[in-house]
Amino acid sequence: MNFNQFMESYANEIGGQFQEYDTNKSVVIYPLGGNRYQAVLGTLKTSDITNKPSIEFTSKVCEFSTTINLENLIRANATFCSARFVLVDDFIRVEAAILEESATEAVLKDIIEEVATVADAWEHKLTGQDVH
Repeated sequence: MNFNQFMESYANEIGGQFQEYDTNKSVVIYPLGGNRYQAVLGTLKTSDITNKPSIEFTSKVCEFSTTINLENLIRANATFCSARFVLVDDFIRVEAAILEESATEAVLKDIIEEVATVADAWEHKLTGQDVH
């Protein structure tokens, strides 16, 4: 599968937007309805654990602050299928990854949808805004 071709095709399928950064990285702007959108970055990489090719999807939620209850985020992780909260460069993000050998187009679409939906819901819950 050509990753960026898949991302562009999926963005067109859902009425979103697509931006290619390089051969291993691109973004889908996922439309969520109600004039809300969420950017989901897809990256081809090598798993740090298995050393196998993998695909990672990530979306920013908001900048971290000490007023955010991290326990709530960790507990929420248990309710997601693929997504999880992570803290990277002082930003709370929603992230999901899959080994490339297990990645069908249908699974990738489900993962992108979950990452976008969770990130948008928590961005709104934590900030009341639609920034990312």
